Amino acid sequence: MFQRIVIILAWLMLLAIAFATLSPIGLRPHLGDVSGERFLAFAALALLFGMAYPRHLWLVAFMVGGVAVGLEVLQHLTPDRHGRVPDALVKLSGGFAGAGLAYVLSGTMRKMSSPD
Repeated sequence: MFQRIVIILAWLMLLAIAFATLSPIGLRPHLGDVSGERFLAFAALALLFGMAYPRHLWLVAFMVGGVAVGLEVLQHLTPDRHGRVPDALVKLSGGFAGAGLAYVLSGTMRKMSSPD
C-alpha cells in the first residue's frame, strides 16, 4: 500500500512540476528563492521516484535529468517563459541529490528489513 501511494505521489509531483514550468508565469507558484524552489522540487521528484522504484535508481536519475532538460527546452515554445542552461543545471543537481538520497534510504531500509 505504501509503495502504491509513493508511486501516485511521484507521478502527481511530475505533473505539478510540468504545469508550474510550462504554465504562464502568472500561474507559477512562488514560495521563496527561485533557484531553491527548482532544486527542492527536483530533489523531491527524484526522491519520490527513487522510493517508488528502488530497483531502478539509475533509470530514475536519468529520467529526472531528462525531465529537467526537456522542460527547459519546452519553455522555448511558450510565449512568456524561457529555458536557460543555469536553470537546467540547478534542476539537474537537485534531481541527482534526490536520487542519491533515495539510494541511501533504500539501502538503509533494505538493511533494516533483512534478517541478521
